[in-house]
Amino acid sequence: MALSKQEWLALEKKAYELRNLCLDTTFWAGSAHIGGGMSVMDMLTILYYKYMKIDVANPNWEDRDRLILSKGHAGVAYASVLCELGFNDKEQLKTFNLTNSKMGIHLDSNKVIGVDASTGSLGHGLPIAVGTALAARVLGKDYKTYCILGDGECDEGSNWEAAMSAAHFKVDNVISFVDRNKCMIDGRTEDVMSLEPFADKWRAFGFIVKEVDGHNFNELSEAIDFALENKGAPVMIIADTIKGEGIDFMEDNYLWHYGAIDDEKYAKAKESLDKHYAKRIARAEKEGV
Repeated sequence: MALSKQEWLALEKKAYELRNLCLDTTFWAGSAHIGGGMSVMDMLTILYYKYMKIDVANPNWEDRDRLILSKGHAGVAYASVLCELGFNDKEQLKTFNLTNSKMGIHLDSNKVIGVDASTGSLGHGLPIAVGTALAARVLGKDYKTYCILGDGECDEGSNWEAAMSAAHFKVDNVISFVDRNKCMIDGRTEDVMSLEPFADKWRAFGFIVKEVDGHNFNELSEAIDFALENKGAPVMIIADTIKGEGIDFMEDNYLWHYGAIDDEKYAKAKESLDKHYAKRIARAEKEGV
């Protein structure tokens, strides 16, 4: 079902706020994996602010939905979301990645409330997600597990072992995404280790594949709705995204996989995010119903 215009505009506002908080956190830390944080932010926003069944007052609630951020280096975005929701004090973001902080660059589930799995050793997220989904089946629980992979980590064989397991066991209660920003730390994904034909590979492993604009909340919503209703096979949502989305001098530039923000760059990034938000609002106003 398509988003209402009101829902769409609300999600755009929240994503704008979260992108600013992610930028602030990077600035306070001096540096972070901001490029991938910006590309994944819309997925995190729609999952936590529309779909996921969670209880901030009871973060260990057994029946909660799970989120496995396999691309754990995007912790600067994830930390922003978890603090904005109220799982953790926002003041902790001012110590992100600093000595003795609970907010490490890869979020530790033993230290950061709301994190379902410590990730960042790339290729581990999908195997964990398949495990939590199978656990729900064994326990008779109806919670969903959402998993977000980076496209660069899809070079890892462990993802494909997990994919075989998901298809073999017909794990339809895990909904997976790939943040397909086409950049990784060493360059363009297709230059470092070609992934294409990417969607066909997931189909060959038994997944139903939905390819969407990862920065269009309406397309993301329709794909998630499909996955929630689907039975009998796992779903992979390949989200076409832009590294550094919203900050013009970072966009589609693999050199911003990880980067430092000084006063000048911070001011330019803030200005760019304002312009980006205006464009996104205009699209929602035009296309929303």
